[in-house]
Amino acid sequence: MGKTSDSASMDLDRQLCFALYASSRAMIRAYQPMLREFGITYPQYLVLLLLWQWEKEGEPAEHWTVSALGERLMLDSGTLTPLLKRMEKLALISRRRGAQDERVTLVSLTQSGCKLQSKVSAWRDEAMSGLAVAPERLSALHRELWELLDVLKNRE
Repeated sequence: MGKTSDSASMDLDRQLCFALYASSRAMIRAYQPMLREFGITYPQYLVLLLLWQWEKEGEPAEHWTVSALGERLMLDSGTLTPLLKRMEKLALISRRRGAQDERVTLVSLTQSGCKLQSKVSAWRDEAMSGLAVAPERLSALHRELWELLDVLKNRE
């Protein structure tokens, strides 16, 4: 049975969604040695990245809430809460109730969580320098992916 242009457009390798899915899985696998070395999961790494960013930017501590983390990381509270509990057990973060509103949970980095940043940064820099892709291409891809995400979010 011959292919028509319509059926060819349904080939797996022509699907943007599959290319994004496979690339995402490969990227997370590439980070596995670092994650194992530091005893964290990929979602925990994302939480740390955001907390380190907020700290660097001088974001007020009262803005470091579970809901702000969830919104920025695009994670629901059912996913985020157990993840944060495990990070607290690892002594990477601490959680406490808000002084003005006890329904709000504030998150902060512990000393261990702060110290991990330099180790993770060094590992990441070394790993990224070994990629056989020009930094300009990675930067362009990064920008295009955020543009695609904006388009997709606006369709919701």
